[in-house]
Amino acid sequence: MSNSQKIALVTGATRGIGLETVRQLATAGVHTLLAGRDLGKAREAAQALKSEGLPVEAIALDVSDAASIAAAAKQVEDSHGRLDILVNNAGIFKDDFAKSPSEQNLEIWRETFDTNLFGMVAVTQALLPLLRRAPAARIVNLSSSLASLAFHSDPGSELYDFKVPAYNVSKTAVNAWTVQLAYELRDTAIKVNAADPGSVKTDMNSNGQLELADGAATSVALALLDDAGPTGTFQHRGEVLPW
Repeated sequence: MSNSQKIALVTGATRGIGLETVRQLATAGVHTLLAGRDLGKAREAAQALKSEGLPVEAIALDVSDAASIAAAAKQVEDSHGRLDILVNNAGIFKDDFAKSPSEQNLEIWRETFDTNLFGMVAVTQALLPLLRRAPAARIVNLSSSLASLAFHSDPGSELYDFKVPAYNVSKTAVNAWTVQLAYELRDTAIKVNAADPGSVKTDMNSNGQLELADGAATSVALALLDDAGPTGTFQHRGEVLPW
């Protein structure tokens, strides 16, 4: 199937890495649904890309709201009948840098997991029937190198001292979910992978080093994998990272 025949959906796509992921997928010819909690903001962002001639469509989707997820799934089914690519990009970072791991507020843990993990699982469950209708669907779960237990356990790693536990552990759980789902779908044409965008300059990460275009590159590459591509991996720009 050519890219121009594919339908993609990117969550948390009104700004940052999500918006850039939409831009790159649409530039590759994929009809891309730009999903955001605020439909007005989603429409504004989509219109800006459409004005550049890109095949982009806005859709309301709050990953922490079951009714919103169900409505989005129905809209995709009614409008397109299937989904070829799901990029689970939506995420939050709420940890307090001034607090140690054991001091982080439990409500921050719950809020972080509700969006970064449970929202991702809920969206995937709702859209999986539509992904199964595609000839060879792709699921990309946005993770982070901060999810790596190997990096966090290695005193020689540059990430060893970067302990922001709610975010880090939520992304470790995203990696574990990726492995579980890839196993379930191992005998299908659906590929499931986790993407580390790198340290990107975003509203969430004021100390980022990479530009948005570089940050979105891994998600886009995994979304457009051919039949020979891997599944059940954790990658940054083609490099497989340690769990």
